[in-house]
Amino acid sequence: MLVEQTMEKLVGMRLTGMAEALRRWMDQPPDKQLTPLDVLGLLVDAEWHLREERKLTARLRNARFRQEATIEDIDYQHPRGLQKAVMQELAACRWVTAHQNVIFTGKTGVGKSFLACALGQKACREGFSVVYRRSSRLLDELAQARADGTHFQLLRRLAKTDVLVVDDFGMEVLNAVQRRDLLEVLEDRYGTTSTIITTQLEPKEWHAVIADETIADAVCDRLVHNAHKVKLVGESIRKLKADLTKAAKPAK
Repeated sequence: MLVEQTMEKLVGMRLTGMAEALRRWMDQPPDKQLTPLDVLGLLVDAEWHLREERKLTARLRNARFRQEATIEDIDYQHPRGLQKAVMQELAACRWVTAHQNVIFTGKTGVGKSFLACALGQKACREGFSVVYRRSSRLLDELAQARADGTHFQLLRRLAKTDVLVVDDFGMEVLNAVQRRDLLEVLEDRYGTTSTIITTQLEPKEWHAVIADETIADAVCDRLVHNAHKVKLVGESIRKLKADLTKAAKPAK
């Protein structure tokens, strides 16, 4: 009876990790004798792990990644100039704590988005907040926020995010409002947070897309100079997989 009351109190105090661990131990007692301090330590560990799992789940949900990708699932066999040592170094997330950026460049289909999502997912696992957006979607959200009066709130939320992933940057030429919004986002984040960019364009080609020399210089200054640059080459992975699928199908 005392144990049930204790578990009810733990649940009432929202210590569900402790309650679940205690219930498991009552159903299957440990083999060795535990001291009171051992029991307390194990209960605290159970609660801590449960809360960390919940936090990670929330961070991954809030990030809204385009695809499920992890550092462990990166393909280094496909010849695209991707060095495992470079990705392992980035996976340590020291670039996040140093408020640096990462830029993935390369043709469509070489896996830029996957790598960006994998790094973002690893940052979530390390306890950092992450937001993933395709470039066009981010600019649309900023335009909508400007229209409905929540522009400042959105800018503040983006400024506080540890890692902002901007996917497929440079697909379209920016208009005047879009390039000002982009610069404002980057200005708020400069020196305090980190950004991942994926693009088919080399940074020297960004001026044509931003379509304003002064703003383009400012954008490049805030993104490029302190960035880890990963240039991918070779054939499209999607095309290769499609060709292999076709080749594997029996002839009719």
